[in-house]
Amino acid sequence: MKNPLPFFLFYAGLAVCATCRAADTLPADEKVYKSTIAADGVQHVRIQGGSYFFRPSHVIVRVNVPVEFAVSVDSGVVPHSFVIQAPEAGIRVDESLSPATKVIRFTPTTAGKYPFYCNNKLLFFKSHREKGMEGLLDVVE
Repeated sequence: MKNPLPFFLFYAGLAVCATCRAADTLPADEKVYKSTIAADGVQHVRIQGGSYFFRPSHVIVRVNVPVEFAVSVDSGVVPHSFVIQAPEAGIRVDESLSPATKVIRFTPTTAGKYPFYCNNKLLFFKSHREKGMEGLLDVVE
């Protein structure tokens, strides 16, 4: 074997594809997180993202009370984002994520159910949202 580099690249590519396919089949975390109002008057929520998931994937908060999301993703080479587009409720979030925690603050002004998701997509593949990287923000009275 004169040049092992092409074989190495081929098998490395197979390993990456197998890892991506395995991540696609992970079960979604259906745990519901109901926020409480802390002593500082803010609803604090910790959200962890990873290979096409957010945990918790269902968050319940109260209307007209400030919310502080602390969002991060597992380390890796795939970039992710955190998006909530609900201008009717005073919520406009579109942030890129990293392993470092990003703090996102807003005050929901209208009760309702609002999706949050990763809007990233690689070329011709399914978007991260289509692969299951989404959740629900439930704003209640």
